[in-house]
Amino acid sequence: MNRYPRDFRGYGPTPPDARWPGGAKIAISLVLNYEEGGENNTLHGDAQSEAFLSDIAGAAPWPGMRHWNMESIYDYGARAGFWRLHRFFVEKALPVTIYGVTSALARNPEQVAAMKSAGWEIASHGLKWVDHRDMPVDEEARQIAEAFRLHEEVVGEPPRGWYTGRCSMHTVQLTAETQRLDWISDTYDDDLPYWLELDSHDQLVIPYTLEANDMRFATAPGYITGEQFFTYLKDTFDTLYAEGQDGRAKMFSIGLHNRLIGRPGKFAGLKRFIDYAMGHSGVWFATRGQIADHWATTHPHRRIERPSRMSRARFVSRFGGIFEHSPWIAERAFDLELGPAHDSATGLHNALARVFRSASPDERLGVLTAHPDLAGKLAQAKRLTAESTAEQSSAALDALTDAERATFQQLNAEYVAKHGFPFIIAVRDNSKDTILQAFRQRIDNDTDTEFATACAQVERIAELRLKDILP
Repeated sequence: MNRYPRDFRGYGPTPPDARWPGGAKIAISLVLNYEEGGENNTLHGDAQSEAFLSDIAGAAPWPGMRHWNMESIYDYGARAGFWRLHRFFVEKALPVTIYGVTSALARNPEQVAAMKSAGWEIASHGLKWVDHRDMPVDEEARQIAEAFRLHEEVVGEPPRGWYTGRCSMHTVQLTAETQRLDWISDTYDDDLPYWLELDSHDQLVIPYTLEANDMRFATAPGYITGEQFFTYLKDTFDTLYAEGQDGRAKMFSIGLHNRLIGRPGKFAGLKRFIDYAMGHSGVWFATRGQIADHWATTHPHRRIERPSRMSRARFVSRFGGIFEHSPWIAERAFDLELGPAHDSATGLHNALARVFRSASPDERLGVLTAHPDLAGKLAQAKRLTAESTAEQSSAALDALTDAERATFQQLNAEYVAKHGFPFIIAVRDNSKDTILQAFRQRIDNDTDTEFATACAQVERIAELRLKDILP
């Protein structure tokens, strides 16, 4: 099967109403990454020093050596930055989710105690703050298991949520396959939580952010001043808050790091934003665990039969009649590069229509001639397909007077004699009167024009049929 794994559709044009508690218009998730003591360092058994997310411009790893400047910047996050942030969030009574690198938590017991005393959620940020890109799958799985073990040992309970950050192509699947997590966050692909189906397990995903994130102080292009950070957070908040006013409430993740936002000048921008957001009504500050609990209760996952995951036999059985008596269209569509984007009516219609449009003129003519006459003899004999019966009934073509039926039969005969195929129109878009009007107008068209018009109507009929059975 030629299947494409990436999901470009998501919730599509109609995302769900989040229904945040208390009718909140926006949910804000404050995330504090705790990495100090878990980064690359020869002290930790790594081959080189850290080079990621610091105020050292153009930092490069030092193979086989400790990097004193880099270490001291990370140390600032633990020694000073964390406590500045802790005092502020506790004073404001704001819930916080910690992304805790497990080995870092083990080296910072006082900070862990402060997190627990504040009632913060402590999620896992992996065993070590290192790049997992080239890590063998079995080694990454081993480190995930060790992170669970050590986290429970250090914190007193296992993590409910997970974010690796410097992840591999396998991280999301490996963490979800543990079936021990209420949520995972190694994605950046939505403004709302969503469910990920992995075999029989449904995993909740709460997407994270790399742009409403103080890491941009350490990357280019990025923030230079706390005011720039405030402005970006404010603009994001204002946009999402306005959408929430229209019943499209979203989630706003804000990513923070002790060694970055914990510096006084940068911290001023965060403080200003928090005061701004707290000055609005209808704002729900929540941990990611609280968001997960709400979503699982309010939006529990419901599986559907997905076209992109069907066997060939099931696919053709299910969609072989979408184009009237032409299962070959479904057979060819099955061989296209289908993916999650084709699990909706609009997506699958595009795949089926591609096959129809690329077929030979004789093949398309065969599809046209497979359609029954409107209110014709097959309808009277009740020999239409179930789809055609319902469609003709929707325009009351099954309840014609004798005179109306005679008119239809006369027009059918004249049309077929001239063009060589039945008059085709999406009856569900029309009434009996508009169908007759179109019949009389189109019968005088040249055959090439009518062929193109009939093909377009066939595609429209297929689209309406798919919308009856797919999202």
